[in-house]
Amino acid sequence: MNAELELNDEPSVSSDILSVSPDRDAEIVKALASMPRMMILRLLRNRGPLNVNEISEALDLPQSTVATNVQTLEACGLIETRAMKANKGRQKICQARYGEILIRFDDPPLERKTNLIEVAMPIGLYTSCGVTAPCGLCSSEGVIGLLDVPDFFLDPSRMKASLLWFWRGHVEYKFPNNARVLDAEVEAIEFTMELSSEVPGTNADWPSDISIWVNGVKVGTWTSPGDYGDKRGRLTPRWWKLEGSQYGHLTTWVVSSKGTSVNGSRASDVTLDQLGLLEHHSIRLRVGIDEDAKRPGGVNIFGKQFGNHEQDIVMRIHVR
Repeated sequence: MNAELELNDEPSVSSDILSVSPDRDAEIVKALASMPRMMILRLLRNRGPLNVNEISEALDLPQSTVATNVQTLEACGLIETRAMKANKGRQKICQARYGEILIRFDDPPLERKTNLIEVAMPIGLYTSCGVTAPCGLCSSEGVIGLLDVPDFFLDPSRMKASLLWFWRGHVEYKFPNNARVLDAEVEAIEFTMELSSEVPGTNADWPSDISIWVNGVKVGTWTSPGDYGDKRGRLTPRWWKLEGSQYGHLTTWVVSSKGTSVNGSRASDVTLDQLGLLEHHSIRLRVGIDEDAKRPGGVNIFGKQFGNHEQDIVMRIHVR
């Protein structure tokens, strides 16, 4: 199966996922605490873009009620609107921005060690994705959903994932930009994760060009030598057969004012200034296979309970 992941068959409905923290996103949580607004979001999610009159008729609500609640949803970024010509004047078309909204009570831990801010992100907590088969997710207890079905990458159980893999595409994570919160000057940002290539079965000689993007900027590519199944990963659960990927390489990507390196070797000329860290409340990390990759051999991402390294994806911000 090589279809890009979609939430359903309607191209007008977004498949983006919004991860909400009650502490940082109080206005969004407040907006969701309303039955009329929840009804509007569900309607737009299921039927696609509608104008205020259509929403009013579908939900049997007064137009004034719909207009007020649409304004609230638009103000906190849950829907987007655009003005279009109508038979008489203009009409406001409303569209849901997200296919799924997650309210998280388990924010990734923030550690401040003098000049270091560290955040660990579970590998299943990506906020958007687009993958092709072969693909799948596993927790420490078993397979999540069905293998080689990209749609299961949106299953809520993905948050338990300790191993995920795909042939083409990407997963994207949204880290809190705590350097901005603390008004700290950033010297470097690094990401560490355990990665390998992906091939049906395993093959130690299966190169794959794995790239990462930060805030939409491709910062570098690392070539994984292969997909390893010669021995069980140190943390890989016993139920996972040896025919499957067992472990990977711990890779560290560092972006500073001098450029980007992977495991100490220069990867690109991309510098901190190009990432726009001061412009965003979050730091978006995308991991995947570039469409123009010379050796597109898939990717495995190992989490805390799979592979050889007891960690999820770790972001470290070095500050003055």
